[in-house]
Amino acid sequence: MAEGAADVERAQALRHLCFRAARGLTAEPGREADRFDAWCQHLMIEDRAGRLVGGFRALILPANQIAESYSGQFYDLAPLARRYGRVLELGRFCTHPEARHPEILRLALAAITRMVDMGGVGLMFGCSSFEGADPLRHGQALAYLGRHHRAPFGAGPGRGSAEAVALPDLPFDAKGAEAGLPPLLRSYLALGGWVSDHAVIDRDLDTLHVLTAVEVATIPPARTRALRALAREGQNS
Repeated sequence: MAEGAADVERAQALRHLCFRAARGLTAEPGREADRFDAWCQHLMIEDRAGRLVGGFRALILPANQIAESYSGQFYDLAPLARRYGRVLELGRFCTHPEARHPEILRLALAAITRMVDMGGVGLMFGCSSFEGADPLRHGQALAYLGRHHRAPFGAGPGRGSAEAVALPDLPFDAKGAEAGLPPLLRSYLALGGWVSDHAVIDRDLDTLHVLTAVEVATIPPARTRALRALAREGQNS
């Protein structure tokens, strides 16, 4: 957990590297920051040498304040505000371009599990991003999400952005479509997560994102046991 301004700045520098510099959006060093950073907890994953190799930020809110979240800028979250007690927004997940190791995601899931259990969280949610803002580039993956992982009727968010695009109704190859999903989104879907019926274009970061949510009470019991075992393992390591 970030313990002060210097740690937060390290996390912001890693985000800048991952979201902008490594993708060719800028050649300048810097920090990727916004007003939500001041409200969030920043989880930092370091290697044995103390180098920052991954991280994400988290914000626990009463459900009736969900519109004040980062995702609330892009989606009408009122339907979610009526259904849960406390909610956990997860965002800005990134891994260093030179540290693509599956253990980073495992450690992140362990930390998230502890936060859910300790915080009495009923819903996890956030924006899951595809690299590249052109919806046509992600047509098969979006069509797959719309067919198999759309929010239950009445539970999903409404549109809150002029840059919203409907999930397309297109033929798709399931294996290819799944391969086109961001790894973190695949992890959420494996827990029973669902997505909004539309995506939103983020031209600043050149991404396209869908609102993703996981209802804690509906996570399959075997998955819950595995996550809690992972959390205990991470705490003891």
